[in-house]
Amino acid sequence: MGSVKDLVVLASPLEEEAGKGKFLFSDRYSVFDWGEMPDHIPHKGESLCLIGAYFFEKLEKMGIKTHYLGIEEEGSVKRLSELTSPSAVMVVQLFRVIVPSQIQGKYDYGLYQDVRGNFLLPFEFIYRHCLSENSSFLRRFHEGNVDLAEYGLTQLPEVGKPLPSPILDVSTKLEEQDRYLTWREVLQFGILSEEEIARVKEILLMVGNFIAKEAQRLGLVNEDGKIELAMDRDRKLVLVDVLGTPDECRFTYQGFEVSKELARSFYRKTPWYEEVKKAKAERSIGWKGLVKSTPPPLPPALLELISSLYQRIAMDFTKREWFPGVPSLEEIVDKMKRLI
Repeated sequence: MGSVKDLVVLASPLEEEAGKGKFLFSDRYSVFDWGEMPDHIPHKGESLCLIGAYFFEKLEKMGIKTHYLGIEEEGSVKRLSELTSPSAVMVVQLFRVIVPSQIQGKYDYGLYQDVRGNFLLPFEFIYRHCLSENSSFLRRFHEGNVDLAEYGLTQLPEVGKPLPSPILDVSTKLEEQDRYLTWREVLQFGILSEEEIARVKEILLMVGNFIAKEAQRLGLVNEDGKIELAMDRDRKLVLVDVLGTPDECRFTYQGFEVSKELARSFYRKTPWYEEVKKAKAERSIGWKGLVKSTPPPLPPALLELISSLYQRIAMDFTKREWFPGVPSLEEIVDKMKRLI
């Protein structure tokens, strides 16, 4: 399916009926849209699966529809509380993925005009509770690509400080390189109505606030995160993919980043990243062909700490000790600070 998890299709989605499949969460990871990186992070797949299941089950109780059907263990589909050991296999409903066509180097979304339901929305929806130094929103602002008025702002919020109300952002999902959009542009695609966009924002706020509240229990601050949505056969919005994990969210602990940003921070200091950045600036489609070097592996000590981090966050969210011998979050962060 992708650089981080694989998909087993049990029943293909149809025009009027959702399909069924399994997500096989791997120990792979990806940064900067590159795809699979040279290392595998031990127990990352199981950790993401457990965290995703935890949030899907909680959000369903809040009345938000999801594609989650359960976790597979020994051939049976179970709820999180029924598992006897960690699993990296999640059973989900599947919706049609309609890939926009490319015409003269641009993406055409005309295929969506006659589609009613049972399809993945080709967007990623982002909530921001504060702006970190590495926030893409901040970078885009300094590049002159953000109109603050679009977000109801009169001035740029102070970096690292909680926002009075979340910033709601949106980007493309199925293009080679994610591209940020305004909500007005999303409406112009003709895929969602104004009422449906309002419902998307409502769900985005509810999910973001709930994840932030749960993260606070762990001593974490959820600075930002993303969700993905599909339309079911009745054009009701459904949460899909996975959410609430350190891959989908930017978490900090006492001001220290404890998300996938740790790996990004390492790679930002490499010559490979400079090539990636230059290639993306030159070309939005086919940019990888311009990058001649390959990403180096993570230092072993950093890899081990990132692995411990995923496991500890999964255990703290679910309140179960799935992985024996993993240090506390405070100990892991202390070691990371000394290492970095």
